[in-house]
Amino acid sequence: METKKPNRWVVPDVHGCVLTLKTLIEYQITPDPEDEFIFLGDYIDRGPDSKGVIDYIMAMEEKGHKVTSLMGNHEDYCITAWEEDQEVKSFLGIRPKTKTQKEWEVYGGKQTLQSFDADRPRDIPEKYINWMKKLNYFVELDDFIIVHAGLNFDIEDPFEDKYSMIWIREFNVDSEKIGGKKIIHGHVPVNLEFIDMAVKTPDSKFVDLDNGIYFSNRAGYGNLVALELNSMQYAVQSLMDEVSYSKFS
Repeated sequence: METKKPNRWVVPDVHGCVLTLKTLIEYQITPDPEDEFIFLGDYIDRGPDSKGVIDYIMAMEEKGHKVTSLMGNHEDYCITAWEEDQEVKSFLGIRPKTKTQKEWEVYGGKQTLQSFDADRPRDIPEKYINWMKKLNYFVELDDFIIVHAGLNFDIEDPFEDKYSMIWIREFNVDSEKIGGKKIIHGHVPVNLEFIDMAVKTPDSKFVDLDNGIYFSNRAGYGNLVALELNSMQYAVQSLMDEVSYSKFS
């Protein structure tokens, strides 16, 4: 009797929406202990409970689940804001915000600070920053390259450019440079129709799984998608959290 292979789930940008993540995993995926999870980064910012998302993934790790968590650009922002804030000196009892903190808050850092009940980046407990610092930049499997944003194919070795792995928004896949493997990534929100097409097209060179979980009022967006690599089937969980993020609020 053939033994069933463990599932390999890829979960993209969660952005602080812990209730949506929990519902997806516990009520849709219902994983076996041997199943593997690869998270694509951007656990924090914009949604209501960034701390809760990291706590949930940490709990999965502690329970013995096979979890690989990748670095996203939002974690990079948070780490930099935290490190820079350690160096800021108080002047007349006032400690100014760094340029990085101001930028980060515009792109969702404000909601992350609230979830930690923190006034400043330096108030985020160090264990969370250390967890972020240890995140992987990519995973290479037999048939796939898993990465947060993509790869820079304009250089000879795309794996040398870690910055592009978390920040790049457009790239043209040069299959020869990655051994003909398919790239699975997040970072740039695309609609469900685009995701479905990419998943169901065998010779597609990449699959973008980010459906813009925080786009609650945009048709075709606002879900958390998880792709199972063995079957190339995906699960879709609609937004369960209350997201109030606006870049202009």
